[in-house]
Amino acid sequence: MSLSLDPEQLDRYSRHIIMDEVGPEGQQALLDAAVLVIGAGGLGAPVIQYLAAAGVGTLGVADDDEVELSNLQRQIIHGNDDVGRPKVESAADFVADLNPDVDVRTHEVRVEPDNVEGLVADYDFVVDATDNFRTRYLVNDACTLSGTPFSHGAIYKFEGQVTTFTTEGPCYRCLFPEAPPEGMVADCASTGVLGVLPGTIGNIQATETVKYLLCEGGGLDAAELLDGRMVFYDAMAMSFEEVEFRQNPDCPVCGDDPIDSLAQVEYAEESCPVNAD
Repeated sequence: MSLSLDPEQLDRYSRHIIMDEVGPEGQQALLDAAVLVIGAGGLGAPVIQYLAAAGVGTLGVADDDEVELSNLQRQIIHGNDDVGRPKVESAADFVADLNPDVDVRTHEVRVEPDNVEGLVADYDFVVDATDNFRTRYLVNDACTLSGTPFSHGAIYKFEGQVTTFTTEGPCYRCLFPEAPPEGMVADCASTGVLGVLPGTIGNIQATETVKYLLCEGGGLDAAELLDGRMVFYDAMAMSFEEVEFRQNPDCPVCGDDPIDSLAQVEYAEESCPVNAD
């Protein structure tokens, strides 16, 4: 790794650089990294904000939605003037104003089986900040089959969950083999969500992302990721609980006899079964 931090960067990232666990090498690793954030809404907003501030050099943002007024209660990178604009454009402008070191790649697309592998292939780490089971399974399967680590987060009313998946541990299907039946889990549009909740979960996802990048390229060796552990947060009780889970040898995506193609999965709206045949 060649260090090429200029005087302005030495000042901007000084609170990183003076840390023994990060230093100039760690900051350079962040600047050299590429992270894809899928979803620029409640969870994606704080992830994008903090990864940009930390100096992650390339940020991909994938989302096909436009900013709505009701988003502004929690999606903190968008403002009044952004209502009606594509979220990826609003996110890119926010990042450009926050940190010119960051190159934002906008992907104004709905993540689908025919494009997800191409999206994931260009990045070192993926953040799943989506709000539906279909895309979560799609991201899991694409990342697991390609060996790309990723963070998962989800929120509901006052509660949230977050975990990290690397190439050495279980995948999302080990924990949730299939999506729940349609209508069993309501979405934010019908049940609501505490506005500050996605900030807590999204910031944990951003933290896990930065830790991973520092471990891989910056020499950080003491960080423990949420690999094989899921954290559940209850804002009403202000409590955190942790549940450990293991790789399922029968998992059709990461187990002993995994599938080799997304074509073997039926990505319906609320159920994503694997056809191992």
